[in-house]
Amino acid sequence: MPETVEWLPDGTPRSPRFDDVYRSSTGGLEQARHVFLHGCGLPNAWAGRPQWRILETGFGLGLNFLAAWRAWKDDPQRPRLLHFASVEAWPVAAADLARSVHAYPDLASLAEELCTQWFGLLPGVHRLVFEQGRVLLTLFIGDVREGLRQQPFHADSIFLDGFEPQRNAVMWQLHTLKAVARHCRRGTALATWTAAGEVRRELAQCGFTVEKAEGLAPKRHCVKAVFAPAWEPRGQRPVNALQAGHCVIVGGGLAGASAAASLARRGWQVTVFDAAPAPASGASGLPVGMLAPNFSPDDNLLSRLSRSGVRATLQQARSLLRQGEDWQATGVLELRAEDVALPADASDAARPWTRSADDMQKDSVGLSRDALAWWHEQAGWIKPAALVCAWLAQPGVTWRGNTKVGRIARIGDDWLVTDEQGAELARAGLVAVAAAYASAALLDRRVSLQPVRGQVSWAHQQEGNDMPAFAVNGNGHFIPGVPMGEAPAWFCGSTFSRGETDLAPREADHRFNLQRLQSLLPEVAKRVEPAFTDGSVNAWTGVRCAAADRRPLLGELEPGLWVSTAMGSRGLTFAVLCAELMAARLHGEPLPIERRLAMALDVAR
Repeated sequence: MPETVEWLPDGTPRSPRFDDVYRSSTGGLEQARHVFLHGCGLPNAWAGRPQWRILETGFGLGLNFLAAWRAWKDDPQRPRLLHFASVEAWPVAAADLARSVHAYPDLASLAEELCTQWFGLLPGVHRLVFEQGRVLLTLFIGDVREGLRQQPFHADSIFLDGFEPQRNAVMWQLHTLKAVARHCRRGTALATWTAAGEVRRELAQCGFTVEKAEGLAPKRHCVKAVFAPAWEPRGQRPVNALQAGHCVIVGGGLAGASAAASLARRGWQVTVFDAAPAPASGASGLPVGMLAPNFSPDDNLLSRLSRSGVRATLQQARSLLRQGEDWQATGVLELRAEDVALPADASDAARPWTRSADDMQKDSVGLSRDALAWWHEQAGWIKPAALVCAWLAQPGVTWRGNTKVGRIARIGDDWLVTDEQGAELARAGLVAVAAAYASAALLDRRVSLQPVRGQVSWAHQQEGNDMPAFAVNGNGHFIPGVPMGEAPAWFCGSTFSRGETDLAPREADHRFNLQRLQSLLPEVAKRVEPAFTDGSVNAWTGVRCAAADRRPLLGELEPGLWVSTAMGSRGLTFAVLCAELMAARLHGEPLPIERRLAMALDVAR
């Protein structure tokens, strides 16, 4: 359940859990601006910087974030990217976020955007994206100490927030302040509304130079501080951010194009080389793909990764693609085996992701009402090539097709990229190989990859032949209603032939796809079977690549040489997530997922 907020007659929000108000009686926006923004010297301090990173210890009703976002939008000297990382153990409902800004019209549109993405906040890290990826909110839902451990980055500003120290002591204890200090570089500014003597003394003990400042009524004082320890901090520290420059990416599919767009948003000039004449000519040329989270009763590693990936891809689709033409959030119904059931105690936070399918959804695809089926709310279909082309069209990205890279070699501080004849194509300080199965040869077999051939069967829908309103997944999949030229089309499949690279269509694979559809959706299979028998069914074939554990491979093999590959059949789920994870590690940013999940994708695992 979302955290309960009591609204007092004068409009002040109060927490029954901590018996305290969320903000000063003077007003939340006033407190955010006076205490936190101005206390950290913002917006002047971020002028002309490529990025600015704010760390907050309690998200609450989000007014500090909204105030920082508003200040960023209004500042002509704003940084290219604004990162806002916040910890919150007890997230409130979206309706309370919206109600909190009723008195502040200039925040209303921002709060509406925030509420749109405020769903499915299970424990862990959630990345919310605004302003075409230039304002990034990284939320950690859980204990403040664990949240601070999960994020290895240097903050430029610290908003030390939370309920009164005597009511929520864990937010102000010395071990929490030490964890905050580990996110600071020399000169990091900190601001907080409390001037309690114990808090000031412990901040000083952690290396901050502390100053009392004029408070916001009814409080006489607040605190401003700067991290300036008299000693050299020891222990593991965040890495310094890499400066944007020229980057070469090898591969123009989902993995390469998403990485190019992520880096271009951070100021890089990116050249994408691909052997094919057009983008998304390999496995990413699949006409349409399904995007849905994995679900497991024990919420395993794949489930957690897939939720983060699906959220990231949906954000990109909403920002860049034409809904109803390039993508559609239809939801996805998933049939599962009898021995795998949805937990009866599934939390309200999980419901926007996965819940039991209702009778109407089962009826619409011809299933019996006692069939075990789940409904994925945040799911649908996407045309991968449309997403790839949108990424490659971003400012700062240059596409070069018909260009096969033959070798990548270190030359001084740079990497030399040559073609198969040894002619120089480019030199760059950063190279990322995202060439699917071809990545292994380019990287001298330092990564182990397996090709997986797949064939999808599809045909245009016949007029009057009713189809479901959403995609269905299980042992095989079925995607109806996809715009394809003169008429919508349906798709089913796909086959998985490990170790094969032959792209010629196979009649046996069409039969296999039909058989699986007959098992998955018998009634729907009857409607599409004539396309298989009269030969009008079409085939798309492609070769995906996978690692042994079927998770992507992302990471730095040598300084400046990265790899992002092995997306398997989940390129739509993982490409954006891997791109943002790569960018975060290069630039010392907050990670878009928990550190443990990031390690599960690392090429060195």
